[in-house]
Amino acid sequence: QVQLAESGGGLVQAGGSLRLSCAVSGSIFSIDTMGWYRQAPGKKRELVSAVTRGGGTNYADSVKGRFTISRDNAKNTVYLQMNSLKPKDTAVYYCNADIWVVIDFKTNYWGQGTQVTVSS
Repeated sequence: QVQLAESGGGLVQAGGSLRLSCAVSGSIFSIDTMGWYRQAPGKKRELVSAVTRGGGTNYADSVKGRFTISRDNAKNTVYLQMNSLKPKDTAVYYCNADIWVVIDFKTNYWGQGTQVTVSS
């Protein structure tokens, strides 16, 4: 069974940093795009950043210059380095991945979410 396990969330003061990790486990063939989404209370889930298998990245305008996404294909892991955190970054952060379970079948998976709280 494929699972996405997130870690690294927590409570931090404004201006601080956190690093999120998401490791994919289970029997898989390969992983395409991996990304991070977030959902604040009362708001829709939004894309924060994504990275392709080849390393291409994109970011939400609100995090450009502060967050950096990266991945280790050998470890099936994606990271999100978050610097200069602001209270408005407070949300549950979810890992997402497009995974080829076998060579001819791809599906999308979500992690369980990790809470990030930034205090002012």
